[in-house]
Amino acid sequence: MKPACVADYRAAARRRLPRVLFDYIDGGSYAEQTLAANVADIQAIKLRQRVMRDVSKLSMKTELFGANLNLPIVLSPVGLGGMYARRGEVQAAKAAKTAGIPFCLSTMGLCGIEEVTKATGVAPWFQLYMIKDRGFMDQVLTSVAEHGAPVLVFTIDLPMPGARYRDVRHGMVGGTTRQRIAQVFDGLAHPGWLWDVQINGGPHVLHTIAGASKELKVLAEFWNWIARNFDASLTWDDIAWVRQRWKGPIVLKGILDVEDAREAARCGVDGIVVSNHGGRQLDGAPSSISALPAIAEAVGDQLTVLMDGGVRSGLDVLKALSLGAKACLIGRAWAWALGAGGETGVTNMLHTMRQELRMALALTGCTDVRRAGPELLAR
Repeated sequence: MKPACVADYRAAARRRLPRVLFDYIDGGSYAEQTLAANVADIQAIKLRQRVMRDVSKLSMKTELFGANLNLPIVLSPVGLGGMYARRGEVQAAKAAKTAGIPFCLSTMGLCGIEEVTKATGVAPWFQLYMIKDRGFMDQVLTSVAEHGAPVLVFTIDLPMPGARYRDVRHGMVGGTTRQRIAQVFDGLAHPGWLWDVQINGGPHVLHTIAGASKELKVLAEFWNWIARNFDASLTWDDIAWVRQRWKGPIVLKGILDVEDAREAARCGVDGIVVSNHGGRQLDGAPSSISALPAIAEAVGDQLTVLMDGGVRSGLDVLKALSLGAKACLIGRAWAWALGAGGETGVTNMLHTMRQELRMALALTGCTDVRRAGPELLAR
């Protein structure tokens, strides 16, 4: 069956991937209330259907930080992308290039910025997590800048990892010997993934942070290492430390409160991502879409406001644009598509989103995504 929507790619990824990997990207923290709210709250927003508006010419192009995009979409940083398909970050970055949109490389990806840039000819955005070893982080920022990354996305909502019960149940966190054995047999039960990733997709190391820990194994120590090494002492004052080492645009990812958005503006960053980490951190926090309007109204003239969380279609993208976002970051959608079909899967998924957005523009009477506003929503 050919996937027709993001939900179809999710189902295909579930069939192809070992359970521990599928649940890692699919799940959220605790009872997964915020994960569910991200999706449900977007779905509850109604678009205002308009007719007889001359929608023969539609533009989905936008501009972010001096770059022109064919769609108001960015592939969000996703950890362990290379465990979903062979050198997965490279494949996703190639699909993003084909679509004319940015790819943001995760600090916790298997592929490093050198590999992605060499394979695509385009330096990706880079997502930064701050670990306690500042000397090592200095080296990372220097390397990323030297390879030409145009935008730094600094994720600030993971001072410590949220409890993700699915990861505990399947041995991603604190796995027992029995769980490790079960993972081996589950991998053997997925021969397509086994051949593509486990046998031919190495090296299975987190390239960017490999130098910080020679003992770090991708699955066996992934979350335990994060808990020990991510810097929980970060404050707004640390933005200055990053700015001294990074001269390009800085985007803070993980803003969910108006006061934090205002503080981001005072710190002199260039943009923010309204985000609750995809419902993977503070369960019971507001959905991203519900927090977006007030934040956009408070700082929209000072910062580029982006949003992620629960975006599953081009229609969802238009809803976010109408509430103040300039573009959306998507994470699970591309990870599912990658797990289902590699670069081709991500390319086809983005084409589907493009067609969905095009239809939504036409039937709301909006001919340019840059002019999307609250008037496109039914009250």
